Amino acid sequence: MNTLFDPVAVGTLRLPSRLVMAPMTRNRATPEGVPTPLTAEYYAQRAGAGLIISESIQPSVLGQGYILTPGLHGAEQVAAWRTVTEAVHAKGGRIVAQLTHCGRIGHPSLYPNGELPIAPSPVVSGEQMISLEGPVDHPTPREMTTADIADAVEEFAQAARNALEAGFDGVEVHAGNGFLVHQFLADNTNLRTDEYGGSVAGRIRFAVEVVRAVAEVAGAGRVGIRVSPGSPYNAMVEADPLPVYTALLNELAVLDIAYVHVVEMGTRDLTKQLRAAWPGTLILNPHETMEVFPATVDAAQQAMEAGIADAVSLGVLWLANPDLDVRIKTGGPFNTPDQATFYGGDHTGYTDYPTLANAE
Repeated sequence: MNTLFDPVAVGTLRLPSRLVMAPMTRNRATPEGVPTPLTAEYYAQRAGAGLIISESIQPSVLGQGYILTPGLHGAEQVAAWRTVTEAVHAKGGRIVAQLTHCGRIGHPSLYPNGELPIAPSPVVSGEQMISLEGPVDHPTPREMTTADIADAVEEFAQAARNALEAGFDGVEVHAGNGFLVHQFLADNTNLRTDEYGGSVAGRIRFAVEVVRAVAEVAGAGRVGIRVSPGSPYNAMVEADPLPVYTALLNELAVLDIAYVHVVEMGTRDLTKQLRAAWPGTLILNPHETMEVFPATVDAAQQAMEAGIADAVSLGVLWLANPDLDVRIKTGGPFNTPDQATFYGGDHTGYTDYPTLANAE
């Protein structure tokens, strides 16, 4: 039986433990999408993770969905991310870049030309974005043409090139949480009747093309994908996710990518079925039931003991405990997360959580 602290090979990466830091948006980049020195300090503090998966990074201007989130599509952004990866590596850590195109979860105020966000189909989310002036409604997105789809695939590939130039150890494609790749997979956001919609094969096509393009750039052994099958986050509807995600995993298995990262939302039965369908490494963000949210150390250990995950990602616990690996080994205590400082702001609630050593 594997434990959280057994080493594991994930594609070409060799992790000293199976305790992964989950991606968490912190909204602390500059308005130009550039990470700051605080970002480097934040991730370096958490280099004790077996693997750090970065916060969502937009691969293009139109990929942005929230204020003050970082990108990987400009030279200044690449240079700033290089300071982050160097800081993590100096502490002996490993970090991959999570590439996220938000699709319909965006707003014209984010884009220099004031254009509409794009999506598989012109279906409004019915939700809002928090702007610097307050909440604004998501508009009805513009339906992507096949040329737009090809452009988006290439934007992911170019962002992967930029990630390698910035020193990341790999790339994770975000295909969950209601963002663009997920929008192609889901029932209510993909109403297309062309080769990118309709059938299961059509709905998974964009995801497969993105992962293939990223793998051609980075090498399949350094590429992962994050999925959240059945999640209602960002107003998604997936009535029968199993055949869609089984077909997706079958296609990804051919590509021999490093890992699949599954976000559970009270969907343990589905997780077990996907585990059976996936021959490679599976990283689980464990929420067997939504009564225990965010994920706990006990949930992580139970998932490992049950054999449904090869590694486990935790989010809020890493946010509040930069030395989470040490605290788990010693049985705690654990810092209490300050939810008021999760998004935006300065170092408060970002780089000032104490380690056990500092607290003594």
